[in-house]
Amino acid sequence: MTAEGQPIEVEAPPPARTVLVPRHALSTRITHWINVVAFLLLLGSGLTIFNAHPHLYWGDASRFSKPWLEMVAKPDAKGQLRGQTRVGPFVFDTTGFLGASKSVYGQMQSRGFPKWMTVPARKSLSDGRRWHFFFAWVLVLNGLAYLVFGFLNRHIPRDLKVTRADLKTIPHEIATHARFQFPKGEEARRYNVLQKITYLKVIFLAFPVLILAGWAMSPGLNALVDLPALFGGRQSARSIHFIFAWGLVAFLLVHLVMVVASGTWNNIRSMITGRDRKSTRLNSSHTDISRMPSSA
Repeated sequence: MTAEGQPIEVEAPPPARTVLVPRHALSTRITHWINVVAFLLLLGSGLTIFNAHPHLYWGDASRFSKPWLEMVAKPDAKGQLRGQTRVGPFVFDTTGFLGASKSVYGQMQSRGFPKWMTVPARKSLSDGRRWHFFFAWVLVLNGLAYLVFGFLNRHIPRDLKVTRADLKTIPHEIATHARFQFPKGEEARRYNVLQKITYLKVIFLAFPVLILAGWAMSPGLNALVDLPALFGGRQSARSIHFIFAWGLVAFLLVHLVMVVASGTWNNIRSMITGRDRKSTRLNSSHTDISRMPSSA
C-alpha cells in the first residue's frame, strides 16, 4: 500500500516462452546414430557366433570339461529338450530362452541365444561372421571419427572434462538420480558428473577393451602384437569380449531409462535435430539464446 492507502501496482513478470537452443553438434549426432546401428548389429551377429559354441573358458585353450559359462539343452525324463545355463557352480533352467528355444519352424532346438536376438535369425556361423566383421570396422571407423571431431569442435575436452568441483557433487547427483529428479533449464544442457564419468569410461575403456579382445580372437590380426597374451589367452579374450559386450548392453538400458525419465521427446529431438527445448522469460533486454553456441 502507498502512503495514501492506494494499492501498489506490481508489474507482472514477462510471459514464459519455449525456444529451441543448440545442444548437439552435427558430427556428434551422426556418429551417435551410426554407433547405435553398428552396435546392435554387432551384438546380434556376435550372439550368432557364440551360438556355434555356447561355452566360455579362461586361458588359451578350450578346456571342455571346465567352462565357466555354458548354455546347453538336455532332454528331460519325457525326452523334451530343456534349456540349461550354468555360470560357475550355479545352474539355471532357462528353457525357451537360453540353451533351448524354438527354431524358425516353431520346434524346440538346442540354441544358446534365441533366434529373435541373433543376426541372422537362422543358425549360420559364416553369415554371422560376415555381419560381425563388417560392422566391427564400421564401429571402429565411426569411433575414430567421433574422437577426431570431438576434439576438433572441443566437445570432448569441454563437455566431458571432470573437475574437482564435479567430484564434490557425486553424492548429490547419486541421490537426485535415485529419486529420478533431473535438472531443468540451463543446467540440463550440461552433462553432470555421473554422465561425464560414465561416458568417459565407455569411450576410453569399454569400447577399446571390447575391440582389442575381439582382435585377439583373430589370428590374422595378431601378426605384429601378441594380443591374446594381453588378455591371458585367446579363450580369456573371448570371455572378456562377451562380458564387456553385455556391460555395454547394461549401459544402453540404463541410458534409455534416463532418456525416458528426463524427457523422452526432448532428448530424441536434440539428438536428431541438434536443438533442445528450453523455457525462458522474454523482455526487451532478452538475448536471443537460439543463437548461442552449442554445448555439445
